[in-house]
Amino acid sequence: MRLLQVMAGSANGGAERFFEDLAGAFARTEIDQACAIRGYPQRQQALAAAECEILDLPFAGPLDVLTPWKLRRFAKAWHPQVVLGWMNRACRVLPKGPWINVGRLGGYYNLKYYRRCDALICNTPDIREHVIREGWPADRAHYIPNFCAVDPAPAADRAALQTPQTAKVLLILARLEAVKGIDVAIRALASISDGFLWVAGSGALETDLKALAMECGVQDRVRFLGWRNDRSSLLKSADVCLVPSRYEPFGNVVLNAWAHKVPLIAAASQGPSFLIRDGEDGLLVPTDDPSALAAAAIRLLNTPDLAASLVTEGESRVVNEFSENEVVRRYRELFQNLSR
Repeated sequence: MRLLQVMAGSANGGAERFFEDLAGAFARTEIDQACAIRGYPQRQQALAAAECEILDLPFAGPLDVLTPWKLRRFAKAWHPQVVLGWMNRACRVLPKGPWINVGRLGGYYNLKYYRRCDALICNTPDIREHVIREGWPADRAHYIPNFCAVDPAPAADRAALQTPQTAKVLLILARLEAVKGIDVAIRALASISDGFLWVAGSGALETDLKALAMECGVQDRVRFLGWRNDRSSLLKSADVCLVPSRYEPFGNVVLNAWAHKVPLIAAASQGPSFLIRDGEDGLLVPTDDPSALAAAAIRLLNTPDLAASLVTEGESRVVNEFSENEVVRRYRELFQNLSR
């Protein structure tokens, strides 16, 4: 199988990180792959480790004629069987040819960007239903979930992050955007007396969120860590993982918490509500409700048996439904069926 992947996303983000993880997973199979990307050094390094041939392109927008021309020329020379485009910016420039174009969606996107695609992969059943409602043929819309890669690195050093060893660490892995609900977690922290909040992510709201922490009187217990590439280490050092998002189409962090055996609390937005079985493998709370989030965190921190039960069930979900082997098997099977 020869696969050309096209990723025009930003330097950081959940979809971008999963793209790198999936490329690494494909490299451990018999898939021969090339990747057309924007030239972020860290992404280049990750793909080089996966032995991908790399094409750097600007993906500069509608007036950029160089990117589609170079991509088409590369594809014609490289002879892929499948071209997999990630999200809108990549899929709108996919070249037509004797290969199959597949779009990969992780959100409720406008299908005008996917006119060059022969099939779509959606990472939740609800996104698949969305594209069908928008007129996409059901037999060309496929559901394949994400998986989570676990790094063998040790737990993060709490002392290095100015956090007491005895503190209860609540971890958020997210961009600093309003949709991620980090403000809700900061307000909730005011009611969790022994809690420290680690926020691993970057974004435009950092100044506003720091001001909110000051306003809530919790600035001494919040650590803004910036964008991190050691998510496994952070998860291994955390007591609870929080996903307070107001909107989350899938929620890679849910899988991250399960795979790293960290108890999980999430706001009941679309993705987490699809993934989590409330009270079995995680706790769901209403969106935009700091009091409910705080109460759930206190309950979890004070009930070790509940935390252990959630961890056990979450780990089972990863093994049975969201393992790397199972997800890659489904991708390979779909690619083979499409390219026949």
